[in-house]
Amino acid sequence: VQLQASGGGLVQAGGSLRLSCAASGRTFSKYAMGWFRQAPGKEREFVAGISWGGGSTLYSDSVKGRFTISRDNAKNTVYLQMNSLKPEDTAVYYCAATLGSSWSPEYMYYWGKGTQVTVSS
Repeated sequence: VQLQASGGGLVQAGGSLRLSCAASGRTFSKYAMGWFRQAPGKEREFVAGISWGGGSTLYSDSVKGRFTISRDNAKNTVYLQMNSLKPEDTAVYYCAATLGSSWSPEYMYYWGKGTQVTVSS
């Protein structure tokens, strides 16, 4: 599975962005998908995850209520809608795929290249 994230950019605090992650391959629907982010000088952290069928989602406390993860298996794409953005959301955002049940970065099977999100105050 190859993943390509897009949709990042510069936005003012309080604004919104929607990230997309397009996947290649016919087995996309078998994978749970997640979004992670990494700010300068910090470790990569889990942001949101969605089960293979889309029926189960999980969010980090820092984004709960502001971000929404979704997927369209017909389009081999997973999305991250980010609302009420804050300067502390500034990071490179990565999408990842897993067949496991853990959302720790070390258990992800595949990673996409990141997309930069910058939130100005």
